[in-house]
Parts: sequence; structure tokens; C-alpha cells
Amino acid sequence: MTSPHDLIERSIPFLDEIKNRTAGEDLEIWLNETYGPGTPLYDDLARMINDGVRDGWAANIEVDGPKYRRSRIAEPSEELNYFSITAVYMDSQEPYRGQYHQHPYGELNVVIPLDPGARLIGPRGWTGAGWTAPGPSSHHYPEVKGGALIALFYLPAGRISYDITPPAA
Repeated sequence: MTSPHDLIERSIPFLDEIKNRTAGEDLEIWLNETYGPGTPLYDDLARMINDGVRDGWAANIEVDGPKYRRSRIAEPSEELNYFSITAVYMDSQEPYRGQYHQHPYGELNVVIPLDPGARLIGPRGWTGAGWTAPGPSSHHYPEVKGGALIALFYLPAGRISYDITPPAA
């Protein structure tokens, strides 16, 4: 059985490797080429976070009902190079928007579809399995369509802001 500690331990070498890189398009491309689906890191993280959702220790706090949940798995620490680890579960066949937010220092996001057609909107459009890396000061609504997915994300300094005003419709 996977534990939060196992997921944190598996993340440490990855965070050691990327600690001095800045989120954005270049890093997103590199992450997908280096650690995309089918690689040991991606597959381990996908398995572990799936276990965590199933076992109730990840993405277990309802934000907007049972189909939109999240949880902080680890706070920023020296061991994690001051990244936090958070999981979000979203499930909707039709496009669904979560809470608008900003990433002051960017975000590294592992997208793990649970349903084959599940997609998450990223900086470069709708994506299935893989990585997104919105850059510093980016802001958006997380959006899902096509079914259930888990987004496992690493935040530099644990920074995310939900008190930002969304753009006018």
C-alpha cells in the first residue's frame, strides 16, 4: 500500500533535479520529453497518487462536491527544495471550471487521466497524460473535460493564491 511518505520520497530526487529551473513552456516541453507517460517517474507518480485517491489520503477534501477535491500532501520544506505537493481530483464529461487562482512562482503539474478521454486545460491547450508548467504570475481556472483525472502539482515555495479576481467574462 502506498503512503504519503512514499510519494514524498519518490518526489525528492525529481525536485532535486529541477529545483533551479523556472516553470514555463521550455520546462514543460522538457518535462514531457524527459518524464512523460511511460517513464519510471511518471508511472510511479501516477500509480502512487491513484493509490492515494483510492485510499483516501489524496484529493480527499471537497471543494465543490465529490467531483472536485484537493489536498495538500506536503508543505514546503528543505527536504523538498521548498516545493509543496498537492493533489486535485476533477471529474466531468462536459467542460468544468474549478477555482480561479494564480501561481506567483509557477507550477509543475503531472496530469494523470483516470478515464481515457479526460483532459485538463494547460498553458498550451487541452492535454491528457503528461505535464503542464504554467510560468510565474500565471493565473487560470483549472478546467477538465472528458472524465476523471488527477492533477499532482508541485508549487515553488508552496505559493498559490485563490484571492485573485478573475477576468471579466
